[in-house]
Amino acid sequence: MESNEREPAEAAVPPVVPPVDPPVAAAAVPSARPPADPPVEPLAELPADPPGAPSADPPGALAQPPRAPGIAGLSAPYRIVTALALAAVGLAACGHLALVFLHVAPSNTVSKQHAQTVDDWIYPEFEQNWKLFAPNPLQQNIAVEVRAEVRTPGGAPVAGGWRDLSAQDGAAIRHSLLPSHTRQNELRRAWDFFTGSHDEDNKPIGERGELSERYLRRIALSRLADDGIARDEVVRIQLRSATRAVAAPPWSEEKTDTQTYYRELPWWTV
Repeated sequence: MESNEREPAEAAVPPVVPPVDPPVAAAAVPSARPPADPPVEPLAELPADPPGAPSADPPGALAQPPRAPGIAGLSAPYRIVTALALAAVGLAACGHLALVFLHVAPSNTVSKQHAQTVDDWIYPEFEQNWKLFAPNPLQQNIAVEVRAEVRTPGGAPVAGGWRDLSAQDGAAIRHSLLPSHTRQNELRRAWDFFTGSHDEDNKPIGERGELSERYLRRIALSRLADDGIARDEVVRIQLRSATRAVAAPPWSEEKTDTQTYYRELPWWTV
């Protein structure tokens, strides 16, 4: 039996859609352009001058050029004054050096001709105690000798022979790698001190003369003690100098008196 009723239609089946992957973000590719500079903050504006205050730069004023350093930066009158002052200082310095040179240089025609001018300038403020080129080297050999009067066991004083103290000093420093400064200068300076503070009659001049006598006496007694003479045995001592000029070299025609001259001092009681 046919039925007039139709079968219900099949349920609509949705179409199959293939799954679509989500879009992948593109990899960041470094740009060839340099990165942009960060934004610069605007500078803070200076506070405006109060109303009525005078302006630092008058309207329409031009910028002043920088001043040149040194004398060139001065005006013309000041440059002239500075140049004259420098010239005067330079001339004074040159004149001073010239006069000092004539004072310390060996005696010559110029120094003799202007001796009064040189002395007036040098003394007393610029006095020099040295000489240039050693114009007056030592031309004499001066030896200091001493002898002592000692008391014998019987009580009678007996004078001994002369002892060359300068020769002893020379022997002590000759061929020595470390010569004694005392041996080189003590006796020589003491004798110079004595002769400079005494007159030709061996009389002391002022207090320095008496001081030089005591100084020379102590040196002589010390040297005698080194030779084995007891100080309590010494009654008196006497000193003398033996001066002999240095002979001229064989090739020189100069005649030199090489005779020895003695200067004997009086006996000094110890």
